[in-house]
Amino acid sequence: MVEQSDRAPLLDWEEVPPAELAPTAPSPETEDSVQSGLSSYPTEGGVRADISLNASPATPSSVTAVSDESAHSPQKHSGPGGDASAADEEGDCAFHGLSIRDRRIAGWEEKDQIVAVFVVTFDTRSGNMIEWCLPQDVNLEGVEFKSMASGSHRISSDFIYFRKGCYFGLACFANMPVESELERGARMKSVGILSPSYTLLYRYMHFLENQVRHQLQCPGQYSPLEAFYEDKKAVLPLGGNGLVTACPTSALGPMVNRCMHPEMKITHPAGCMSHFIRFFGEQIMVLWKFALLRKRILIFSPPPVGVVCYRVYCCCCLANVSIPGMGVSVPEFRPFFYINVADISALETEPSYVACTTEKIFEEKKELYDVYIDNQNVKTHRESLQPLLRLNSADREKYRKLCEQRQLLLYSQEVDGDCTSNEEELFILFFMEQNNRIFQTLSEVAGSADPTLTAEHVRAMGLDPQGDRSFLVDLLEIYGIDVMLVIDNPCCPQCCLGELK
Repeated sequence: MVEQSDRAPLLDWEEVPPAELAPTAPSPETEDSVQSGLSSYPTEGGVRADISLNASPATPSSVTAVSDESAHSPQKHSGPGGDASAADEEGDCAFHGLSIRDRRIAGWEEKDQIVAVFVVTFDTRSGNMIEWCLPQDVNLEGVEFKSMASGSHRISSDFIYFRKGCYFGLACFANMPVESELERGARMKSVGILSPSYTLLYRYMHFLENQVRHQLQCPGQYSPLEAFYEDKKAVLPLGGNGLVTACPTSALGPMVNRCMHPEMKITHPAGCMSHFIRFFGEQIMVLWKFALLRKRILIFSPPPVGVVCYRVYCCCCLANVSIPGMGVSVPEFRPFFYINVADISALETEPSYVACTTEKIFEEKKELYDVYIDNQNVKTHRESLQPLLRLNSADREKYRKLCEQRQLLLYSQEVDGDCTSNEEELFILFFMEQNNRIFQTLSEVAGSADPTLTAEHVRAMGLDPQGDRSFLVDLLEIYGIDVMLVIDNPCCPQCCLGELK
């Protein structure tokens, strides 16, 4: 198998003649490959369980097959890893199980919305500064530090996802050696964009990479950026509540559960989730529990920070739940992507988030996070969360099944030439099904005549009655599920551990 890259798919926007540009029809040769094939995945008990939403908002979700592809091209393309994707009449889906048909019914379909484009430079006397932007009256305060990560002077290139107020940004950074005493031998710039959603930002990765190189070689030539903004610009709202969402879920009504996030393959390149899980190994099960509990997760890494931004998104995907109404009362699990010291005040009021940083000083700011990740080391300073760091037998069994399913998928791809499935879909579906099974069981027990959660129920959810006790106690409290938790105890069989209101 060919190892897939962490880099985003390329959209060679600037090489298309201006007369041929069309926001709704990107070039097929450069379009992102969105693969289908959720229906081929094995699930526990041999039952296939793909989540689909019916046309009627009031109708509960059903179990059916969902197949996605790029909305912009009916042809078969190759993705970053070289795998071809099968065409599907539904088009691409921004949510698990939400087809183009469903989105049309809801009266909303995500489109290109670029609200700003900018160039940031490093000045040897003034530091990071905004060199140029459109529109000229847009508030970009702090973007000069978000789009050029601390420590970037030690690397030649990088890309960064970040949050700015109620918008998300993507910037490409490059560092070019120059024979200039004034610039101290190096010229550093970033070219970036802002949008209300991060799900389509990846489309412009290649354009931004080309433009930052162009700005390094020919400083001050902004005509391609001006043309890009005129082609993709969106109208800035007159006011806003400052809330950041992946997309306008409120416009979709009850059709989409707010705990769901845009699909990985729509947002990031193929291979992203695979690299994430291989990087953390069994520790992925620890991160999964913290994600379900909506903890504040901070990831530290030195530059480059692009791949770490992918890990932020992957953490959010671990908490996907597709049961209607579940999780409405819990904090939304928001990706902040890259942060720096300028974001400290914003983080102080955030009840739940995932972010990454290159600044080691954050480790000392323990009031800002619950979980701190340094490389592959996951730790927490909160005593109540310490038990969750220990892997139990159920965790190892789930990880074993995940690896087993992955091996079966790779085998089918190599031996049978199966190109209808990919690892990202498998991983996302694996955790979504696990989460759905937990909350479905809890909901059924809570609604029964005897709302008592026994060890048998806990095992049926794929959890360890003893090792996952503290996890379950926190889960019931955070989600407001009213059950009596009862587990077997060697000293006192059927010992009641208390009722959670």
